[in-house]
Order: sequence, then structure tokens, then C-alpha cells
Amino acid sequence: MNESPIINITASASFIEKDSDVQKNRYIFAYTITITNKGKRVVQLLQRHWILTAANGKVQEVHGEGVVGQTPILQPDETFRYTSSALIESSVGTMQGYYTFIDHDGKTFDASIERFTLSIPRTLH
Repeated sequence: MNESPIINITASASFIEKDSDVQKNRYIFAYTITITNKGKRVVQLLQRHWILTAANGKVQEVHGEGVVGQTPILQPDETFRYTSSALIESSVGTMQGYYTFIDHDGKTFDASIERFTLSIPRTLH
């Protein structure tokens, strides 16, 4: 019996004021992603797909190999955490997407990343 891989992904974000330029609508946010393999199979993260949406309606899609230059292999119950950054043109926005993984049998699957908010402090209540 093949058990489906179970990947738990959580995200948190914070505004990076020192790297942002509000006058030029350049808002930089750091985000930390925690990926935990809750399944019974070894998996490897192959690709990322992000959709960033700014409050002004601009949508950016980001595709690429791995995350932060890595394609981590996760054993059952193992966690991988990384921090990266995103640039949007408004003080509030969202990110969401998915990671593509492969298991040790060579089967690929996608794990969704739920939408999370990018917001400068005191913008949202």
C-alpha cells in the first residue's frame, strides 16, 4: 500500500523597512517558511511556484528550482526552514503557491502553500 506524502507548510512574514523605498513603492518583506514531512516516505523539494499579489492589483509569478539555492531532502518527521524575501509595489499584499516534490519512487507531487499576508506594521488590524 502506497501512502501519500503529507507535507505541512507554514509561513510568516515581516516588513524590512531598511531595504524598502516607500517613495518608490518598493516594499521588501522577509518571509520564513517551515516545511515538515509528516508522511512515511522520504521526499525531496524540486521546484517552487509563487504568486505574489500587491494591493494595487499587480500579480507576479515566480518559478524556480529549489528554495534558497537548495533542493532539500526530508526524511519522515524532518523539518526544513528557510528565510527569503519578496518585493511588491504596495504596503499590503499576499503570497501563495506550491512546491513540487519527488518521492523515492520517482513520483512527483505538489504541496500547496496557503495564502499569507505581507503587510507593513500597523496597516492591517
